[in-house]
Amino acid sequence: MTHAGAPGSLADIAQRALAGCGVVVPAAESGPAVVAQSPIDGSTLLSVPAMDAEAVTDAVDRAHAAFLTWRSVPAPVRGALIKSFGRILEEHREQLADLVQLEVGKIRSEALGEVQEMIDICDFALGLSRQLPGRTMPSERPGHRLMETWHPRGVVGVISAFNFPVAVWAWNTAIALVCGDTVVWKPSERTPLTALACSALLDRAIAAHGAPGDIHALAIAEREAGPALVDHPLAAVISATGSERMGAAVAPRVAARFGHAILELGGNNAAIVAPSADLDLAVRGIVFAAAGTAGQRCTTLRRVIAHSSVVDTLVERVAEAYGRLRIGNPLTDDVLVGPLIDRESFDRMQAALEEACAAGGTVVVGGDRVDVPGSSDAYYVRPALIRMPAQAEVVRRETFAPILYVMAYDTLDEAIALQNGVPQGLSSSIFTLDQREAEVFMSSAGSDCGIVNVNIGTSGAEIGGAFGGEKTTGGGRESGSDAWRGYMRRATNTINYSHDLPLAQGVNFE
Repeated sequence: MTHAGAPGSLADIAQRALAGCGVVVPAAESGPAVVAQSPIDGSTLLSVPAMDAEAVTDAVDRAHAAFLTWRSVPAPVRGALIKSFGRILEEHREQLADLVQLEVGKIRSEALGEVQEMIDICDFALGLSRQLPGRTMPSERPGHRLMETWHPRGVVGVISAFNFPVAVWAWNTAIALVCGDTVVWKPSERTPLTALACSALLDRAIAAHGAPGDIHALAIAEREAGPALVDHPLAAVISATGSERMGAAVAPRVAARFGHAILELGGNNAAIVAPSADLDLAVRGIVFAAAGTAGQRCTTLRRVIAHSSVVDTLVERVAEAYGRLRIGNPLTDDVLVGPLIDRESFDRMQAALEEACAAGGTVVVGGDRVDVPGSSDAYYVRPALIRMPAQAEVVRRETFAPILYVMAYDTLDEAIALQNGVPQGLSSSIFTLDQREAEVFMSSAGSDCGIVNVNIGTSGAEIGGAFGGEKTTGGGRESGSDAWRGYMRRATNTINYSHDLPLAQGVNFE
């Protein structure tokens, strides 16, 4: 077994991992509760008490009170807390990876990779704490200085999805805390245990630095309590990761009260495979991007647009690679594809496959349910590869499952039009050895996505770059680069150090 704990039931492994992180879960004897179930075998891991809407509202109120103190703490001091949190995460890497595996069904390397993202963003935020920049601009008035300063916005409400239960929260939280904001985190109802562990470890760092305890609050709640966070007037920022449908509900509610939204929603990501492509490289990139995490990443590759001269060979090679993928219990060595999160995901996948075939598609391989011993209540599937004659309506939608549609093209303009011809705009890639094609794809006339790659797949983003997309993906940016600006407000300052009072644009009001 690849998990860090000793053998036992999945619930036993979860309890040991939680205990290793210092978490004692109170019994959910009455009142609302969130039940953690493992997609590995469908078993119940633990029942966790859940907040109601009133408790979520109170958490935001307390986070706002803490913000009034935290915003005045020097940024490098705030960064020192995040540095400590990163070191604590390193100490508990194995237990956190256990919980990610149990609640999401990821293979071990992907679970460990997600924990590493948390550690990496802490390092990034630590450096950021020493260089949150403003700028000085020349004033047209003598004896004046014109400058910009940046200030924390307030409470940041973080709503995270099941597929990256800890990394996306850490992206938001590490940067928000360094910027001087406070955080209220509503995790997915499917992943309460990873949330409990992460929150407990952050609480340890907060206590060690003598910071206000309410600068971070965990709001484990049923979906019905979500609006209490989204609608709260003191939640200055709502950073929401999830489906396009969820974003379409959240965005207008935040806008109606003039709050600030950071949205990272659905992706319908494509890779163009050009005639000059290194097919060995392309096949490896395509298979990981399409089948990794059982197709449950927002950056999962959903469409391949291959040149007519290479499409047949490419399909044959990808199908052969799919045939070698080991599908099964992700706690077992050598497994590369774990389960779908639940039956609803399986049903949506089957419906999409039927619709694709009705639209003229042909299933080359996969799409069937895989029998995994001891997991009759879980949903393992063979990644599906489908030849499509054109970009039918089903291809324009994101199905959160391992379905890869393959279409052919003849000209680069045609390929880019297919790539861009969907509502979503998260991640994209091109496999080509032709520099002109690569440059066109990265230009304003090329991909319209927030992430544009050359000779790599659509998934596997690094924390140093801003993460997010355009169109119905929401336009938000998280993680690296200057994504910190989303958690701060800008002020333009003019300082008069002269004895006169000249007005701008030559206005005379004497």
